[in-house]
Amino acid sequence: MALISARTKEHARTLRDSQTDAERWLWSHLRRRQVNGWRFRRQHPIPPYIADFACIEAKLIVEADGGQHAEPSRDEIRDRNLKEAGWRILRFWNLDILKNMPSVIETVGAAH
Repeated sequence: MALISARTKEHARTLRDSQTDAERWLWSHLRRRQVNGWRFRRQHPIPPYIADFACIEAKLIVEADGGQHAEPSRDEIRDRNLKEAGWRILRFWNLDILKNMPSVIETVGAAH
């Protein structure tokens, strides 16, 4: 596992402090082992990336995507690299998180 630089750690802290409404809402449903007893971490560094939410034991990343993800090429490269490292990635649009949380949580819980 790659070492996490001080700069990456600080960037992750900054992201935790400036969550979007969708990220905040999703975190309220993922925290405290509410889904399958899994422990999620928010803005978790997986060098060279920072995952919105990651469950180490399930090797599962959950991403909340807003308008900045309209151009998917960077996300495709990132997802491919993380999948090659053994991670599974679930992506949800912010609007889906805000309007249809039960379905989002059901999808996360069904990821084995």
